[in-house]
Amino acid sequence: MTSFDSSPTLNAWRALAALAVVFVMLATTGWTAVRSHPGKTALQASLSAWEHGHMNGRELPDPDASPTRLARFFASLTAQQRTRLAHRYPLAVGNMNGAPVSLRYRANHIALDQQREVERKRMHDNRLTPLGQQEAGRLMHRFEALMTKDRHILAFDPEGAGRIAEVFGDLDTAQRVSVIVPGVDTDLLTFQKTNKEYSAPVGMAQNLYAAENTAKSRADKAGTRTAVIAWADYTSPGGLGIDSATAGRAEAGAVRLNALVRALPGKSQVALFCHSYGSVVCGVAAHELPARVTDIAVAGSPGMRTSKASHLHTLARVWAMRDADDWIQDVPYMELGGLGHGEDPVSNAFGARVLSAKDAEGHTGYFAAGTDSLTNFADIGVGAYRSVTCAHEGDTCREGLSGA
Repeated sequence: MTSFDSSPTLNAWRALAALAVVFVMLATTGWTAVRSHPGKTALQASLSAWEHGHMNGRELPDPDASPTRLARFFASLTAQQRTRLAHRYPLAVGNMNGAPVSLRYRANHIALDQQREVERKRMHDNRLTPLGQQEAGRLMHRFEALMTKDRHILAFDPEGAGRIAEVFGDLDTAQRVSVIVPGVDTDLLTFQKTNKEYSAPVGMAQNLYAAENTAKSRADKAGTRTAVIAWADYTSPGGLGIDSATAGRAEAGAVRLNALVRALPGKSQVALFCHSYGSVVCGVAAHELPARVTDIAVAGSPGMRTSKASHLHTLARVWAMRDADDWIQDVPYMELGGLGHGEDPVSNAFGARVLSAKDAEGHTGYFAAGTDSLTNFADIGVGAYRSVTCAHEGDTCREGLSGA
């Protein structure tokens, strides 16, 4: 007779409790700056103004119209008219899928300047606590840094902890685009770091872009034009562990990720590089991704909300890697009652192409220079599939692939 202590029901509840505790502990290891604003946010106010705006007597199109429809609208305008719209509605234009990339850069520069002034005033607002004034100062300096001429901000929303995306390379002419989807505690203040810069989206993108240029030379693909997007344009989990253990934030992020990919200019092929909780976002998004997404590569994943790669229902190749010292391996790979994210993507049962992550320096080091993980990402990014290094000798991660 089976004892109560070893019953399947009790074991399931124990696993569920352990899962919740683990995610609470992991998700509360970072500091998240959240600000609350009554009424409309700055982005909502800009979009509302756009919806009531006109250009030479013409109503402006619905900001939620298809990227194709919006692209046609902007193409019908003169350069002066486009510039006028960027100055009138900077946040709306700066976040508008379908607006010309260069115009979005210009609009977000204007929006950043406006928000810098907001935070400069908050720094000296006596109604704020010293901590609040300090936070305002940090944000003011972050906005200032994002405004330098060599930076190309594709999306920006200052609300709450903030959302942002930055481009490295020429997005308009790129033949292959890599999109980095980061994990928990990603916001405006953690978007870039000076210590272990490769653990933040900007450093990840910079290292990947440099590694792709090296990979192009190594794989005789020097003529391939590439671009990399550091995409922190979703509200990632932060502070409360339940957000990290469930798919709510991933579902909202997946909608935004799909919108980004569908609005990219030209006919570039796209590879997604999804780290930690970012792999949950990519897993949820997978079944709706357009055919231009050729690859989904996950690193340090807690799961992709499914038991098998084939259940993602995507034509994209699915790659996975995990460093031997990554603590994520201790997260229970299961889903029960909405908690947890499913099977381990590097397991045989999942069925992904498993790559080497040698020297990746634990959970945050997959984009560090000199690692197998970064080199593998770069090879995927440029389409040099036969150059990737599998996790195990004699593995089949390159099976059935073409490329240099």
